[in-house]
Order: sequence, then C-alpha cells, then structure tokens
Amino acid sequence: MNFTRWSARLPGTQRRAAARTEHTVPPDRRGEGSVPAARAERLTDGERSAPAVDELRAREVLDHVPSLVALVHGPDHRVAYVNGAYRAAFGDRPLDAPARGALPELDALGLLPLLDQVLRSGKPRTVKSRKAPDGRSYTFTCTPVTEGEGGGRGGRGVLVFATDVTDHAEAAARLRASERRQRETAVTLQRSLLPQKLEQPDDLRIAATYHPGGTEAAVGGDWYDVITLGGGRTALVIGDVMGRGVRAAAVMGQLRTAVRAYARLDLPPHEVLQLLDGLATEIDANQIATCAYAVHDPNEGRLVYASAGHLPILVRDEDGTVRRADEPTGPPLGTGGWIHASGSIPLGPGSTAVLYTDGLVERRNEDLDEGIAALERALAGATGTPQVVCDRLVRSAGVTPDHDDDVAVLVLQHPARTGPESELFRNAALELLGGVEAAPRARAFASGVLTSWRFPPDLHDLGVLAASELVANSLQHGTPPMRLRLRRTDRRLIVEVTDGDDHLPRRRRAEPGDESGRGIAIVATIASNWGSRRTPGGGKAVWCEFALPKPAGA
Repeated sequence: MNFTRWSARLPGTQRRAAARTEHTVPPDRRGEGSVPAARAERLTDGERSAPAVDELRAREVLDHVPSLVALVHGPDHRVAYVNGAYRAAFGDRPLDAPARGALPELDALGLLPLLDQVLRSGKPRTVKSRKAPDGRSYTFTCTPVTEGEGGGRGGRGVLVFATDVTDHAEAAARLRASERRQRETAVTLQRSLLPQKLEQPDDLRIAATYHPGGTEAAVGGDWYDVITLGGGRTALVIGDVMGRGVRAAAVMGQLRTAVRAYARLDLPPHEVLQLLDGLATEIDANQIATCAYAVHDPNEGRLVYASAGHLPILVRDEDGTVRRADEPTGPPLGTGGWIHASGSIPLGPGSTAVLYTDGLVERRNEDLDEGIAALERALAGATGTPQVVCDRLVRSAGVTPDHDDDVAVLVLQHPARTGPESELFRNAALELLGGVEAAPRARAFASGVLTSWRFPPDLHDLGVLAASELVANSLQHGTPPMRLRLRRTDRRLIVEVTDGDDHLPRRRRAEPGDESGRGIAIVATIASNWGSRRTPGGGKAVWCEFALPKPAGA
C-alpha cells in the first residue's frame, strides 16, 4: 500500500508542501513578490533541511497522529491499517478481515452504510459527535482513496479519520441541559400564573387551552382569565406580553393580577385597559403587551369589549355565521398617551365567541389576515362543547408540540336552553316611576315573581326584603329612570336596581339615632354577595345575589 500518497490528504499536509516548495524558488526570482522562509536563509552547509513529505514514511506519521485513523479497502471494507491511537482506544484489530467483524465499533456507530456510500460516490462524508463504545465522542470523516502503484493490491478504499470531540460534546450537552432547565422553569412559572381551574359562570360555558412553543423556542407571555363580576356578569381576558423567557412570564403574571384587581372595580372595559396601560409602563418601560378585555351581561345579550392592540374577537352565531369584533382597537399596553374605547358585539343564546393569541394564526411568509380568515372558516364548522371547539381550532391551525410560538385560546358559549332547563333561567323587570307608591309596588312585584318561580318561603322572604331595601335606597339617593330586575339561574337569585344617579352607595355604620343608612347594611347581611357599578348611560346599578339550595342528589 502506498501510504505516502494517502498521507497528502491529512490536515496540514498541503500547507507543509507549499512551504517546502517555497524554499526551492530560484535565486534570480527571489525578489519577485515572494519572501523566502527565514529558516531557509539561515541554513549552512553543515545543516540538513527537514525531510519532505514525500520522503517520510506514512506509517510512522499516522502512528503518531493523536486522532484515530483506519484504512479499509474493497466492497466488504477489509482492514488494511489502524494507527496507534485507534488501537489505544479500541484494542488491536485483525488486518485483512471485513470491517463488520474486525471493527465492531464502526458497526455500533452505524458507519458501515456510510463507508458503502463513500465507496460508491467517491465523495467524502462527515458525521459529527458520535459517541463510541469507549464512552468518548468522535467526529468521523470518511474519505475515498485509490490504491496506486506500489500498493501491491490495487482497487479502492476508504480512509477513516476520527477526531476526539468529547469535551465539546459534553460542553454542548451541559449547555442544552441548562437551556432545558431554564425553559422548564419558564413553562412552570407560566403555567402556575395561568388559572388552574376556570371559573364557570351560570350563563356561560367556557374552556381554554395553552400550548407553549416547541423545545427550540423560549416560552412567551400569553395568558387568559375568566372573572365572575357578580350580578350575573362575567369578564373575559386574553393577552400576550412581547418577548420570551422568564421575564415575559413574570410581567404576564403581574398584568394578570392587576386585571383581576381592576375587574373587581366593575369598570367598563376601556377604563380597565386605561389603568393597565399606565401599570405596564411602570412594570417595565421596555415591555409592551396586547390585551383584550370583554364583559358579558346575560341581560343585555352582548359582549362589551376593549382591545389594546390585540387580535379581533370572533363570534359564531347559532346559524354558523362568523363575525369579527374589529373596532375599536387601540395601541398595545405600555405605549401610553392613548384613550381607549369600548365596543360591543351580539352574543345571544347559541353563540360561541373565541379569544386567542397570535400564535394560533400567525405564520412565516403568510399575511396575518389570511390566518384570521382561516380561523374564521374553522370556527364556522366547529360545533360541540367549548373544549371540543378549542381542540378543533388548535388542530385546524396546525399547532404541534414543535410549534414556534405560544398559543392561548379561550372559547365561551352562551347556550340556547330549551325544555326543563330553560325553567331554571328566568328574568323579570319592573319600571319604577318614583313616588311613595314605588316601594310597595316593588315589594308586591318581587313577591309575585318569586312565588311563580316556586321559591321556598325563607328565600322568598329574603328576596322580597332585598328588593324593598334596594328600591328604597334608590328612591332616596337616586334619580329616575329606575328599574327593578329579578333574575334566577340554576345556582342563584339576583336582585338588581338601576337608576340615573352615578353616585355609588357604600356600606356604613348607622348610629342609633339615624333614620337612614341601614339599607345597604341589611342587604349585605342577608345576601351571599352584593355590589354596585356605574352604567354606560351615566347611572348606576346596585345588586345582590342569593345562592340557591342544590337539588337533592346533585
């Protein structure tokens, strides 16, 4: 075998050959753009120059190379040579034996098919960082060679050159493990900040899903929430903090907590976003977030919402028609200087609404409107429970475990109730004109309605008392127009009085000599919950609710 020819393929050989050639430049050409090697200028007659590569014995060179070198020839890859480093790593190997039996380590690494490919194509191939049976990691380069004159054998072979990259592989593994731990920390934080169990209002059926981005993508700041406001009303929130990692998840947690606090004030959606906008700037001036905040009132049959740079809410009617809640939309939270506004979209019985983040509809090289249009088509044909709709929308969008962005979806349905179930959901309202006859008229109305709804005597009396006190408070402190509204669900009785004055009542301690100030205290004592809010028309609504006893066997 002529190892001298193959040794020219080893790293650095061509560079050394070029340096040797440089020393042989004729003296009369030395000044023509070339600089002779310094060591050549210092040679004396008594000194001998280093031997040229062609003069070296290739076996001696390869035996001293620290990398693993093996030479195989023929279609069954018979072993022609292994160097000292190879023998030190895997032991002595029999020569002229097929590689499948003589080099089991290459077989274990799956390199024998690669040798076949190199032999057929005549092109070198490299596989990076393969862990060998000795526990070390190597990068293998397989180069085709042709046995020339003097080889004594003739034919074609493959030179296997393996470099030990164990340190690099271990460092890369440590880095991957660190990144994996950081991502797991961010995902754990993200999931812990999301609702562990969604609140289920009386009048809505709600489901949500969250899919973190794939293992190559850092977790983002997507979030959603459902907040029962009392009086039968429900707030629904979805948002997305720009950026990724633990920081984005932490900002998301602060915003979600703030939304729940502001929601307890029972403010209109645009006022909630106005407060959030200022808070987002204080949390981190470099972080911005999008958010959509909506409120559902079963008495109105509409979804009132405000959007801070978020994607439009989609509503599917009972007949399958899908509409977008496009306007109004303000800039994202954290930008400041914008007055948000509220809009509304019908959400009657049988309707389904979807709130989502951009990971569901945004794709590379595709317009965002195309993604939203595709979601509309998927929603038009999606029926079933909210959880079924959630799953279908996620599948239709092609979201997989390797998806490159976080996805959050919130689906709510306003069921169309018929038959016996519809008897559990009733409404009754009375317009109050004011005057001394308003209070007794309200008591008579409440008593008749609660009797027709077959309430037990004790709950009937509490409901009439609450209606009487709320109406009396409105007559004394409010202004027309006034209305008494009674609503029952399968879980509670709600009594609500509205009037034209926007001054909200508060509970206070009445002194023994006071002739007023006890109405709200009485209502707060007998009811399960009570509250008040300003209405869009400039007035207010004061409400209380009573939990209904669970049916036997429920």
